Amino acid sequence: MKWCSTSVEWGRPSRNPEMEELFDVVDASDRVLRRESRFEVHRQELLHRAVHLFVFNEQGELFLQKRSMLKDTAPGKWSTSCAGHVDAGEDYDTAVVREAFEELGLPLEQVPEEVASVAAVPETGQEFLRIYRLIAEGPFRMPVAEIEEGAWWPLPKLEKDLRAEPERFAGSFRYLWNLLCHQGVFKST
Repeated sequence: MKWCSTSVEWGRPSRNPEMEELFDVVDASDRVLRRESRFEVHRQELLHRAVHLFVFNEQGELFLQKRSMLKDTAPGKWSTSCAGHVDAGEDYDTAVVREAFEELGLPLEQVPEEVASVAAVPETGQEFLRIYRLIAEGPFRMPVAEIEEGAWWPLPKLEKDLRAEPERFAGSFRYLWNLLCHQGVFKST
């Protein structure tokens, strides 16, 4: 694993996002039923939507973020390059472009390649997921309220660390990585 020339510098204004954010609650077929606050969606474990962006560099290394200790889920754990909820009224493609900019400071001129969709299950936090892949070199600019640090992981090292110290990684990341490697979306060692 090597650290990239990434800065963790900008923060967000103080606010209570759980009370402000609205998500679309969906049915088992990912059809919108209604809108609820983030707090209620998570409290009631309602089905909702999210995106994950896996950013690789030209050498085939995967960029992972270490989640801030301020996060309500998986604080201090290594996770997907970039991930986030789909806001109410938003579609998956719009959300991944927004999240890439918010979490990595990466302005995208087009939607990255969608490589998979994953059904909502407990391992995903009851989220229907769209998975995207992108080749980018950085540097990235990450918000301190969201991300503690970021690093490039050679895939053999990532696989070794996932086996040896799975607790260092967010459960949703472990689930997705195993699923996507099993499906042949990403090559595991």
